[in-house]
Order: sequence, then C-alpha cells, then structure tokens
Amino acid sequence: MRWTSRVKLLFLAPAVVWVLVFTVFPLVYSLYISVYNVETKMQVKQDKVPVIDANGKQVISANGQPETRIQVTRQNVTTYKYNGFGNYVRLFHDSNVTAAIGVTFIFVIIAVPGEIILGLVLAVLFNRSLPLRGLWRTIMILPIFATPLAVAYLFFTIFYEAGGPLGFLGIPFLSNPHWAIFSVTLVDIWQWTPFCFLVLLAALQGVPDDLVENALLDTQSRWQIFWHVSLPHLQPTIVIVLLLRFAESLKLFDIPFALTGGGPGIATQSYSFLAYRTGLRYFDIGYASAMAYGLLIFVMIIITMFFRRVRNTYA
Repeated sequence: MRWTSRVKLLFLAPAVVWVLVFTVFPLVYSLYISVYNVETKMQVKQDKVPVIDANGKQVISANGQPETRIQVTRQNVTTYKYNGFGNYVRLFHDSNVTAAIGVTFIFVIIAVPGEIILGLVLAVLFNRSLPLRGLWRTIMILPIFATPLAVAYLFFTIFYEAGGPLGFLGIPFLSNPHWAIFSVTLVDIWQWTPFCFLVLLAALQGVPDDLVENALLDTQSRWQIFWHVSLPHLQPTIVIVLLLRFAESLKLFDIPFALTGGGPGIATQSYSFLAYRTGLRYFDIGYASAMAYGLLIFVMIIITMFFRRVRNTYA
C-alpha cells in the first residue's frame, strides 16, 4: 500500500512542479512586483587597468611608469522601490489605459455577440439534412485549430493594400483606424465562430425529440418551434459560450500584435497589448503587473456576477 502511494506521488510530481513553476510562482511574483516601481538602468563604469603584453607581463612606458588603459563596463541594475497601491491608482489616471479599454470594449461588444449569433445560425442550418453535411462540418471547424498568430499573418497578406488579394477594393483595412479595428474584429469572428457553432450544434442535437414532436402537433412553423422549444433549451449553453468568449476576448493580444502592431497609432492597441508594451518594451514591469491584475480582478468580478445570475435563474 505504501509502495503504490509513492508511485502515485511520483506520477503526480511533474504536474505539481509544472503548476508551481509556471502558474503559481508567476502569479505570486507578479503580485509582489505590482506594488513596486521596478526600474532597470544601465550602469557605466570606467576603470584604469594595467596594459598586459602577450607574455602576460605589465607593459612599462619609456619613463618607467606602468601603462594603463580605460576599461568601460556596462551592467544592467534593477532597483525595486515600494509604491504600495500607487501603480493601481495610476491605472485610473492613465490616458493610454483609457484608450486601450475603449478599443477592447469595442472589440468585445462586436465580436462576442457576432460569433454567438453566427454560430447559432450555422448550428441551426447544419442540424438539418444537407448533402455532404459531415464534410462541411469538418471544413467549418478548421479555423479553430490554427494559432491566432498564424491567422493574423494570413489575413495580413489578404488585407495588404499594395498587392494583397483584396487590394483592388481600395479599402484601407490596416492603415485607417476605423477599418483597422474592423479588420481585427473580423479576423477574430472568422476564427472563433466555429467554436460557438460546434458547442451550440451539440446542444441543439441534445434537444429531446419528444418536445419537437409535441410542438409539431400545435404548429408547423419551424421558427415558432425554434423560438419556443429549442432556444429555451439552448439558453444555458449560450450563457456558457458567452462567458468563455467574453473572458477570452478581454485578453485580446495575438491578432492586433501580428496584424496591425496596435496601429495605426493606438487604434487597435488592446488592454493586454498595452500591458505587454509597458512591461516588455518600456520595461515598467511593476506597472505592467498592476495592469494584468486589474484585468484579472475585473474578469473575476464579471464572471462571478454571471454565474450567480445563472445559478439563480436555472436553480
């Protein structure tokens, strides 16, 4: 019995170490530095050092004095200055944060409902008997398996205004601020609508046949059957999909990073993209950590409120 317990611990150890190293430690460390002003500066020192010849002996000048030269050393020095909640207070007064929140809000408010509505329409369509339905379903879900960076670079070539496949339209997909946010939203909808479609199709196929057959006795209208029978059955699934896509969309980073670089200007600079730039481009790591925890706190509050509402509604 003791031997089997040790074997269990042996198999669990890699997973525990992975979680501790790559999840728990970054969370704790980022929380720690979020209350500090972290500055990394290059320190330059100039020292006089003796000149050594090929034999390892010190070179003596004509006047009998040892020759010296100036040696320059450069070293990055990181300082931590406790700031309390100063970084978090700074979030409420930063115009860049306000602009990034606006970009993220516009993206979420368009992309998430668009993906769910299109996914629901496709689920209803593919729930019927269609020629080569299995093949079309397989083609529909292919975008899910592509990485967002690869998808963004693909659409960069499509939207490229000087020689791209859509260049003949004369539309500034990437150089105009309004068209740029539209392009980012369109790419996300293209990639994640199949996810909504797949989940909603599975839920739609789970609607009991008895309910549909009983509804057919009262009306032959497919729309009324869908509205009064299928849709109420789909509501819990729609809420779950909404929560998943909402939480994921708030972390928008990959597509604007590869497609527009946050531009033109800051037109597509999302909140996560701003946190990335602040920490890894401008090296203000403490403030970037505060940004990340601000997003985490906001998402936790919204998700908790949603789940409470769902629990009270479907309990």
